[in-house]
Amino acid sequence: MQNPTSVKDKDIKGNSLKPLLRLFYYAKPYWLEFCAGLFLLFIASISGLALPKLLGQLIDGGKKGIDSGATLYIGWLLLGILLIQAMFSFFRIVLFVNVTEKTLAALRQTVYSHLVKMPMRVFLYKRVGEMSSRISADITLLQEIFNNTLAEMVRHLVIIIGGLVLLMITSFQLTIFMLMLLPVMGVLAEVFGRFINKYSMRVQDKVAASNTIVEETLQGIFSVKAFVSEFFEMSRYREQINEMARLGMKGGKYRGLFDSFITVGIFGTLVAVIWRGVITGVPSGELLSFLLYSIYIVSSITGLAGVYTSLQKSIGATTHLFELMEEPVESLTDFKTIAPENQLHGKINFSNIHFNYPTREDINVLQGVSFEASANQKVAIVGSSGAGKSTIVSLLLRLYDPVKGAVFFDERDSTSIPLSELRAQIAVVPQDVFLFGGTIAENIGYGKRGASKGEIIAAAEKANAWEFIQRFPLGLDTIVGERGIQLSGGQRQRIAIARAVLKAPRILILDEATSALDSESERLVQDALDKLMEGRTSIVIAHRLATVRQADKIIVLDKGQIVEEGTHRELIGVSGGLYKNLSEMQFTN
Repeated sequence: MQNPTSVKDKDIKGNSLKPLLRLFYYAKPYWLEFCAGLFLLFIASISGLALPKLLGQLIDGGKKGIDSGATLYIGWLLLGILLIQAMFSFFRIVLFVNVTEKTLAALRQTVYSHLVKMPMRVFLYKRVGEMSSRISADITLLQEIFNNTLAEMVRHLVIIIGGLVLLMITSFQLTIFMLMLLPVMGVLAEVFGRFINKYSMRVQDKVAASNTIVEETLQGIFSVKAFVSEFFEMSRYREQINEMARLGMKGGKYRGLFDSFITVGIFGTLVAVIWRGVITGVPSGELLSFLLYSIYIVSSITGLAGVYTSLQKSIGATTHLFELMEEPVESLTDFKTIAPENQLHGKINFSNIHFNYPTREDINVLQGVSFEASANQKVAIVGSSGAGKSTIVSLLLRLYDPVKGAVFFDERDSTSIPLSELRAQIAVVPQDVFLFGGTIAENIGYGKRGASKGEIIAAAEKANAWEFIQRFPLGLDTIVGERGIQLSGGQRQRIAIARAVLKAPRILILDEATSALDSESERLVQDALDKLMEGRTSIVIAHRLATVRQADKIIVLDKGQIVEEGTHRELIGVSGGLYKNLSEMQFTN
């Protein structure tokens, strides 16, 4: 069976059942349990069809004076059928719930794995809150499909088909009369279903949009409070949920009209059948059986309308979910050790690099950039904001690939090195450090899976972090809070350096690593960075020139082009040079 995540379904919205059918791919490993549940459901539904016939025979038998033994036998048979239905229903529910939970767990894992493997360019136009809504709200909505909707659909179909056959046997004339009244309801069910589908999908869009606002607001709560934007954010959220409520209420009107029509149609049909049966002289027991079968069938038709409504709700969630799964992913590998041929020595070469971001194709960020960094060399890249410095970091990590030109590591095109093995040998210490909300030990240990406590402590010592970690009552077990909010900027930076130390990379990238620190924190961090840079190729992105004076080579970027290259001593002597001007501005202020 072809993996649905690799198939482009351009007509998903046109063929509403296709996204739902794709869900069964994830239930495939549990097909035996699912089929067993369907079998139990089928037997329980079939046995239930015997009840109206036996009740009719019980009434007619009493009127015709059949002996009490036969009547007692029918009574015990009815009780036995009820017990079989109860037992089969219990095991069917257990099996379906088991299949549902396993299937949705597999689906959640697949969606999450897909999200984290998507390339950076997708995150330029996809909002995090919207994507997290897909993996939470949308998948939760699908739970109802496997737990109840499919079971109810099968049960209703069995009752309708089996009931119609038994109706024909009971009274062919009354059956034809009843069937003349049903097609209109089927046509209207389709019409109303389309409206319900439309509004359900729009409501899901609003749910995703409102979740995005919540996530972004809470993640940026400092900025929200600093800019006194609490009421603005509350207003923004209120607009989304009010629109969601408005759409939900409008969809509710259609569902109400649909249910009202079905109710009138059902009871009108029953009244018409009773009237027809009475005037044609159908025996009372037979008429009771016919009515009970009719009620079964009509109730199942009503149930199918509810199932259809539920399916339409799920179609919106499923469609959005699989549209997300159509996004491309990076070619990553879960390697254990780096292959000898892929181990880097540290030489880097940028060859005629041209680059623009996918969402800003008209803006050339880098234009013909070429430079070389030898193994174990310290290369600084400086320039004003927007010159393209951080873009070089993204290209080194292959978060993006050049539009033109190539990046080489040890004379090998970066695209020829497995992506995971390449990134495993590069460490980045950014200006804006991201820490996970767990403990200090977990954040440092992120640099090396399965690192021992001794290794973590050694890394913390090299990063000048162990001294402040020891002052915390819980030491390494101290919770850092959301994005490391419990720590100061300098402490977060040293945790990030310890993480990089533990990774022991061949290539180190420092992206404005000290620019946001006070002088004391900068001294400690810079000392830790100096230790970290020893014996490895270092690319230092800097705006403050005081941090790059000792670099082996300084590359000066301006408007996406290299305008100067050399050591500090060489560049400071270039009359009218950009580096000299930047240096004079910084050190005279």
